[in-house]
Amino acid sequence: MSRGYFQHGGVTFPGLLYSPRGLEAARDFPVEDDDVFNVTYQKSGTVWMLEILSLIRQGGDPRWCRSVPNWERGPWLETLLGLRRARGNARPRIISSHLPLHLFPRAFFGSKAKVIYTVRDPKDVLVSLFHFSRIFRPYKDPGSLEEFMEKFLQGDVPFGSWFQHVRGWLQLRGRENFFWISYEELQQDLRGSVQRLCSFLGRPLSPAALDAVVANASFVTMSHNPMSNFSLSPAFILDRRRGPFLRKGISGDWRNHLRISGDWRNHLTPEQSRRFDLVYRQQMEGLGAN
Repeated sequence: MSRGYFQHGGVTFPGLLYSPRGLEAARDFPVEDDDVFNVTYQKSGTVWMLEILSLIRQGGDPRWCRSVPNWERGPWLETLLGLRRARGNARPRIISSHLPLHLFPRAFFGSKAKVIYTVRDPKDVLVSLFHFSRIFRPYKDPGSLEEFMEKFLQGDVPFGSWFQHVRGWLQLRGRENFFWISYEELQQDLRGSVQRLCSFLGRPLSPAALDAVVANASFVTMSHNPMSNFSLSPAFILDRRRGPFLRKGISGDWRNHLRISGDWRNHLTPEQSRRFDLVYRQQMEGLGAN
């Protein structure tokens, strides 16, 4: 069960995994110039990108991904346990984070460390986060999708507003150590996306190695890899009886209006979609991130 939420820097966090002390420690994290940060708003492809980065780091060799849990390969910056792991990991380090820009390590902004920021259609983020909140014990029960959507639009969810998170991070567009990509791009052209990532990271791969990254970063491969699918996560964190961590890995899930006995199950109605679009236009006006 959730232990309740707290506010830090104007953002909501669940108390089971996070603490003000840990978040302050993250702000003071000693960043190295060869660090690679895998940053997202939650449910935007974090685990997928971590798998891709892990495979690029190993030249396409999947043995690291098959033998070391992903939370050790790319530990979470905002937890005390993740911070300890990150400090102890061999360089070049991969470090994952859902932190908004204003809570990120201060040292990053004067470093050559790289951030890869993945953005996903917020309607798909909403639906994925709704399902995730039902199995992730640190989070409160989401209630109905309609209730949860209103909280999401108001930013009244863990890690705060999707709109503010994306607007904050996309301020860094144009910096040579910042790379952003969409979840949808990864799905439409994974090989081309991996090539672009390799170029950004300065780690060119042979055609065979590229093929290996693409094959081993597929949703099917990841969902069957216990080091990547969170099946090793303790029961006090994930209630896997209510669903898998890696649920579908698709785009447009919010559009799949499965209507059963007059009830819209787990997806947005046309009215909800229009309401979401209105808030999106208001919040993202002028950003040019479409």
